[in-house]
Amino acid sequence: MPEAADQATDAPAEKTVAAVDLGSNSFHMIVARIDDGHVQVIDRLKEMVRLGEGLQDDKTISPEVAERALACLERFGQRLRGFEPGTVRAVGTNTLRQVPAELGFIAQAEAALGHPIDVIAGREEARLIYLGVAYGLAAGADRRLVVDIGGGSTEIIIGMGFSPRLRESLHMGCVSMSRRHFADGRITAKAMQRAELTGALEVRPVRELFRRARWQTAVGSSGTIRAIASVVRAQGWCEDGISAESLTQLRDTLIDAGKVSALDLKGLAEERQPVFAGGVAVLRAVFESLGIQHMQVSDYALREGLIYELVGRDQHGDVRERTVAKLCRQFRIDQEHGQRVQTTAQTLYRQLAGPWSLTNPEHQRMLAWAARLHETGVMVAHSQYQKHGAYLLRNADLPGFTRQEQMVLSTLVLGHRRKFPTQEFANLPAGFQACARRLCVILRLAVLMHRGRSADAKPNPTLEADGDGLRLSFPDDWLATHPLTQLELEQEAERLASAGIQLSFG
Repeated sequence: MPEAADQATDAPAEKTVAAVDLGSNSFHMIVARIDDGHVQVIDRLKEMVRLGEGLQDDKTISPEVAERALACLERFGQRLRGFEPGTVRAVGTNTLRQVPAELGFIAQAEAALGHPIDVIAGREEARLIYLGVAYGLAAGADRRLVVDIGGGSTEIIIGMGFSPRLRESLHMGCVSMSRRHFADGRITAKAMQRAELTGALEVRPVRELFRRARWQTAVGSSGTIRAIASVVRAQGWCEDGISAESLTQLRDTLIDAGKVSALDLKGLAEERQPVFAGGVAVLRAVFESLGIQHMQVSDYALREGLIYELVGRDQHGDVRERTVAKLCRQFRIDQEHGQRVQTTAQTLYRQLAGPWSLTNPEHQRMLAWAARLHETGVMVAHSQYQKHGAYLLRNADLPGFTRQEQMVLSTLVLGHRRKFPTQEFANLPAGFQACARRLCVILRLAVLMHRGRSADAKPNPTLEADGDGLRLSFPDDWLATHPLTQLELEQEAERLASAGIQLSFG
């Protein structure tokens, strides 16, 4: 939802889009042509950046790894020159989830790439991975278990067709496991056993839930799983995918080799060698914990899911809209009241979109969702319900929303009444601060006009802006017949003045 995006236009029948996956081990980019809903991949780029290796105790990225990552993104950015806003979706996963935005690395990465980077939560990553794998396999009636091993996290998902039913993101990956158990370069039986036990502990809290889901086929995605499949096929241990027996043989072979530097396996690329033992330990832990006997391997994963998500938002509806509708039901929100607030907020928005540079279509969507969800916290307690709602929206699992979008939505709900939370807006990523602050002013005014909760109250004011000065004008004598609204507007003018917004009305 950054300020600098262009105004919405109708999607052409054919266009070119791109997806960038900033993983903890590798950075991937695919470019695809979309023609009447059909996706044709026309370019793929991949670099082994190992971002996770550079994550330090203070959550900064080491200078050497940061330089490597930014150089890669500059090369990706060269390929993306000329792509219009909204046609590139770039996401950061486990490592970037741990890097605070205020440290500046994400802003540097966006500048190098030339496009915004969304940091997504683990379960959102799982949803997108499943979407990519499902499209790669095509629809089917089987209940699937999908496993994706990244550099810093492992996602496990159960779904049918194109719909994920269970999603989990586990805090283990090929880079993190290798750093923890094979950092000295030695692969011993004891180290491998401890690595597998570490993995089993990560799976344990959800093990029974996923076992009871009665999945029928297991599918693996990601470079780690494809590399393992390549090795066991090249060794003649399993011709199709990965069997439990072949994975055990591979584990024993790694222990026999004794050292990472001594690994000489057909099918194993040299660049993957340093993190291969950790990846094998993670997959063995998943196989053992979930009772997997055989796993198919998919070439599709997160980046393909991002491409199909882009197509879906254009043609099949926005997942975020379904998420908001579910939240309204889950928290028993008065949806008729929320709809009235949304209608008024959108009326005010249209009057300020030009003067306040709110031209990104995401601005209007975020305002509408905040209007519908502004009373989320009432289910917890009416007292300070804006704080309860903000906490829920910031920390809930919201399919379709990025971390940044959840922060904006949460802050809008927090700021819709009482004191204007200036510091909370200052804590948002830089590209979101000004537009979110202005959307909150609009939301506050819309909520205020419907405090009486009457379906008949239709004030229909006009709103004009001159910088941070606002003039709210009502039809003749309307305020005179609504003295409570007039008093509330006087109080609101004082609250907004403390945030640098000058409100006058009449």
